[in-house]
Amino acid sequence: MKHDDKGKAAEQLTARVVRMADLVDYQEGSVVSREVISKKTGTVTVFAFDQGQGLSEHTAPFDALVYILDGEAEVTISGKGLGVKEGEMVIMPANEPHALKAGKRFKMALIMVRS
Repeated sequence: MKHDDKGKAAEQLTARVVRMADLVDYQEGSVVSREVISKKTGTVTVFAFDQGQGLSEHTAPFDALVYILDGEAEVTISGKGLGVKEGEMVIMPANEPHALKAGKRFKMALIMVRS
């Protein structure tokens, strides 16, 4: 998707009701993502993880809120494992190593606010 297309896609979502989990579809053996908001001050991205997929351990300079839209995720923060289910959230603190894994497939919203 070209940069101009991102703006158009985000505009199509404004001022209307949308079910966030419907913004991405599961794809076998893959992680699918869609940026919903992209600003200098923060981003909102929706992900769909197929079973066995994940994001390897990394750090980020900002706090990141993960909200599970469907299924359940295995989130590890600084070596501590957490099970997070549909309707639940976890905040991954800035500069602490974290990772996500799909024991079963799941969808999530990732909200990052830059400061």
